[in-house]
Amino acid sequence: MELATTLKSQKVQNHVREVGINPNYWYAVGWASQLQVGEIVSVMIWQQAIAVYRDANGQLHALEDACPHKGVALHKGKVQGCHLACPYHGWEFNGSGDCVSIPYLAKEQKLPRAKARSYPIQEKYNIIWIFPGDPTLAIAQEPPCIPEFDQPELLMVPISAHFQAHFSICNENTMDVFHGFLHQNLQGWFDPVLLSLKETESAISAEYAVSYKGRMAQFLGLSDRADEVTTLPVCVQYRYPHYYTSLQGVSSLYLMRLPVSPTESRSFALFFFKVRLPIWILNPLKPLLRAMLLRFVLPKFLAQDIEMIESEQQTYLANPQRRYVEINPAIIAIQRLIIRQYEQFMQQSSQSQPNGN
Repeated sequence: MELATTLKSQKVQNHVREVGINPNYWYAVGWASQLQVGEIVSVMIWQQAIAVYRDANGQLHALEDACPHKGVALHKGKVQGCHLACPYHGWEFNGSGDCVSIPYLAKEQKLPRAKARSYPIQEKYNIIWIFPGDPTLAIAQEPPCIPEFDQPELLMVPISAHFQAHFSICNENTMDVFHGFLHQNLQGWFDPVLLSLKETESAISAEYAVSYKGRMAQFLGLSDRADEVTTLPVCVQYRYPHYYTSLQGVSSLYLMRLPVSPTESRSFALFFFKVRLPIWILNPLKPLLRAMLLRFVLPKFLAQDIEMIESEQQTYLANPQRRYVEINPAIIAIQRLIIRQYEQFMQQSSQSQPNGN
């Protein structure tokens, strides 16, 4: 559905700062290359603590981070072959969560029916993905498609972030191109114009015209000279629960949002840049260019966003009844979508209960 792009006052739906997630999607929880064989990491997806481990065969498994014996955090244990052993009594659980061994029981003795919840898990694009909802729905869903991942002519830069804020605030920041004012000292973008806005049941798509100028714009290939202004279309798509952004002919961004709790969020992003160099020159330079962007460019923009996002969260917590006014219709559309997805999940969960209770 096509939406109006007029910038006019609209009331913010404050309860969007309280809603939960629709868990029936794949959520990114970490970088796959950082979890080695025999290692365990604890992750949190909307207040669900999950222990992720890589077994002796290199396969990933995800279990509820609580031993069904005493409730001890399983991520404090150890990987033994293909199993995860609780640190307290050594009870071992396989990748499906079944108790398969208790070291102080005789071999012929029957094991108790102790089972830890297991989660569908996969690694793709060097990202670990977990499906925290109904596991029977996992096959029908897929993580975002990232066709740029294997394109050698592009420079890929991974970056993660941590926010002390509700995921809705983080999501609005990503959609809100009008906040270029915040980044003006970093030679960010300016004079944005909302050109189009579309909404579906599970996605919001906005197109902006944005102007760039300065040494940063020249470095990123947005313009040939630092003193000239270049105006380009920027497409921002929120495909619940993640983002895709493209700057025509220059770069693209895939941003995977991880809601941790009502006041904490994380993100795992992959930037792709087109560099005006032949591949045979670009490939050996990629580590250097990636390091430069990670040290001198991207973290500075991100730090400014984090400060604003966390300030917004703290103000909300201090007075949840405070009223706010928004003029960007894309932000209002994002709020509707977040609330709608959560309400749909809650309705489906209610209908799946016996007698609808």
